[in-house]
Amino acid sequence: MSNTSNGDTKTQCLPCNGLVKIPAPTNGLGSASITKGTPAVKKRLYQPPTVPTILSQAFPKHAEHISPPTLPILPPTHTIPLGLSPGEENVPLPCGPPADRGPSPDMNWHLALDEKILTRLFCYFSACEKCVLAQVCKTWRRVLYQPRFWLNLTPVLHAKELYNVSASGDKVFTNLQGFAVRGFESFCLVGVSDLDICEFIDNYPLSKKGVKYVSLKRSTITDAGLEVMLEQMQGVVRLELSGCNDFTEAGLWSSLHGRITSLSVSDCINVADDAVAAISQLLPNLGELNLQAYHVTDTALAYFTGKQGRATHTLRLHSCWEITNHGVVNVVHSLPNLTVLSLSGCSKVTDDGVELVAENLRRLRGLDLSWCPRLTDTALEYIACDLHKLEELVLDRCVRITDTGLSYLSTMPCLRSLYLRWCCQVQDFGLKHLLAMKSLRLLSLAGCPLLTTTGLSGLVQLQDLEELELTNCPGATPELFKYFSQHLPRCVVIE
Repeated sequence: MSNTSNGDTKTQCLPCNGLVKIPAPTNGLGSASITKGTPAVKKRLYQPPTVPTILSQAFPKHAEHISPPTLPILPPTHTIPLGLSPGEENVPLPCGPPADRGPSPDMNWHLALDEKILTRLFCYFSACEKCVLAQVCKTWRRVLYQPRFWLNLTPVLHAKELYNVSASGDKVFTNLQGFAVRGFESFCLVGVSDLDICEFIDNYPLSKKGVKYVSLKRSTITDAGLEVMLEQMQGVVRLELSGCNDFTEAGLWSSLHGRITSLSVSDCINVADDAVAAISQLLPNLGELNLQAYHVTDTALAYFTGKQGRATHTLRLHSCWEITNHGVVNVVHSLPNLTVLSLSGCSKVTDDGVELVAENLRRLRGLDLSWCPRLTDTALEYIACDLHKLEELVLDRCVRITDTGLSYLSTMPCLRSLYLRWCCQVQDFGLKHLLAMKSLRLLSLAGCPLLTTTGLSGLVQLQDLEELELTNCPGATPELFKYFSQHLPRCVVIE
């Protein structure tokens, strides 16, 4: 196992948007990968720790109590166990020795099985570690299988993991009871078909009302399968379709329900303007829309009306190559309450389009303009003048941005995250402007070829900086990283 909204991003931690594979057991615990969403500022992956193989016969052979040498020994009674406050160290333990005796193996053994202590202790472990700890004994598994330990985690089930082969050679759908006990409300299904989805609905006890989020990736779901899934799984309010090329726009018209508040569609070849029309007319409560579709044009954005304008707060348009400034006009007038907007990869958008955004969407907190090669320093001037509440700005691969543009950004009082990856005209003089941004917490300069060691060393003046990315930056030398470790001890510097 492995910790959105929006543009959303970075001891051992869970991977940001990463997947961790858990081997398939035969004891009814289910097989899955677990992924947990992170804020958009965390745009890099971490390598998760390897999860040891789950012993398929561990639980049936375990007695409720295992011999003490096989369990970790917790601190003796004169110290405070991890997770307890100073006033709670004398918790009465069942069958414990008298208080006047010294610590004994029996006392440590009962501490290791005290569910109150375990509940507090297990909060300090990652999801991967909890998977391993759940194998120790039945008591630990019972404590760990409380839903509180698995909040905001999404099991990832691949099609080949959904079935087991019985002794007679028949394919049997895997037991998902272990997931139900932990109360998982979200699932990612990879490579599944219509039949697989129907089997999932029939075999997962919480599928009808308890599942709130479903993600289908690289699946062969058709219009009929999509309609059945959304009709049967009536609790689903968040839906993601990625790399699903068998459903059509007609399937969206027949299957989308008004209860959906978040929809993500990417790399689905049959999605074009008519799909956006279905979304805009059938989803009045839509709060978040993430759309990656190469064939969507300005016409599609004209379908949005005031009905969405009241509810929609997040719009991400990724690699919508055909969208121009005319499409931006439709967005800013139909969706005035946006707080997060991404035009990443909308390569036809120019400075005039950014001016429209800045003048009409004053509530924006996050703006992604990466891979918009036509933008210049003038666009940054519009942003600095009007978007005073902006907290995150992504300018990756905006190759015409120069030091002058950074001087405009230096006047923004609330900007906390700034991404300048591969902005090839940014130089040391531009960094001097950033030194006045005391609100800045995250700065990415990865791939900026003109920055020198001398210019980068000046960043130590940003004492509140929490994360600095210098990947593929020629001026980032080993001596510079050592210098940062001494003068920016609280900042994570990514080499």
